[in-house]
Amino acid sequence: MSAAPQVLAKSASHPARWKILLAFAIIYFVWGSTFLCIRIGVRELPPFLFAALRFTIAGLVLFIWMLAKDKTWPRWQEWVGASLLGFLMFLIDYGCLFWAEQRVASGIAAVVLATIPIFITILEILFLRTVRLSVSLALGLIAGILGVIILINPSTSLGSAVIDRAGAIALLVAALGWAVGTILTKKIALPNSKAMSSALQMLTGGIQLFALAVVTGDMAHFHPVQLSGQAWFALVYLIVAGSLIGYTAYVWLLDHASPTKVGTYAYVNPVIAVLLGYFLAGEQIGVRTIFGTLLVLVSVFMITLMSGKSRLPAKSASDAVRVNPARSAHS
Repeated sequence: MSAAPQVLAKSASHPARWKILLAFAIIYFVWGSTFLCIRIGVRELPPFLFAALRFTIAGLVLFIWMLAKDKTWPRWQEWVGASLLGFLMFLIDYGCLFWAEQRVASGIAAVVLATIPIFITILEILFLRTVRLSVSLALGLIAGILGVIILINPSTSLGSAVIDRAGAIALLVAALGWAVGTILTKKIALPNSKAMSSALQMLTGGIQLFALAVVTGDMAHFHPVQLSGQAWFALVYLIVAGSLIGYTAYVWLLDHASPTKVGTYAYVNPVIAVLLGYFLAGEQIGVRTIFGTLLVLVSVFMITLMSGKSRLPAKSASDAVRVNPARSAHS
């Protein structure tokens, strides 16, 4: 008689293997494909308005869902904190990404954005002083910096087409913006619910992107009736699959798999983006792309492996950098 409850409890805490595999497939392939969808969309949609539509709609849907579920309205301090992260992680980061993908191939954009852990580690070493610079960690940082130089420096094109300089700079600003936002998450008030926190950040960031779209004239260049089916598909795919389904799978995995395993999306997404760009959009994969991508991925792997070992004892629990669930693998 007592065996049934035990079986039910076990099945609840250990979901079926196919569900785990499906969730990983979503964060690997769906998130990896979002860079190509951005590239497709910005051919017809103004970049800041495109980003604004994606995150305002996704954030609003998630906010309404969480509000109906928990019936808890966020405190004004949490709105302020989320708005600050919305500025750094959506207005700055995604605004620069969407703008840059008008000029830079989607695969290259994904690889450059994979440097975010490098920027976070540098900030922790120089400013927070929560990570000690070891030889191994320094080698990892150097590998990542060299990878970026190879990818974006015209003198190291290795026979490939030169990458647009303004687009490359915008991508680096995007990566730095997300890194700064990640560092600040430990300093500001945010909802305890991961989903509500992400909803507020997407919603407030989307509204700020709308303001930027108005200032830059994006609204005047938006003609919905002239958009192709591909552009509409890219927008809907980014909202539904990239933001809502992808985020849900990510948060669910955090509760059912180790953070180390879940974090492997950081290595897989750039590879998926490069391959999709090559096969579906005709983007070039030359020596530069392969070599630069390998260096960046090796760097991220080394930094992930060594930063924990090099982490200094925190003065308080708030000194540790918190993982921001709104980071959908830069999807």
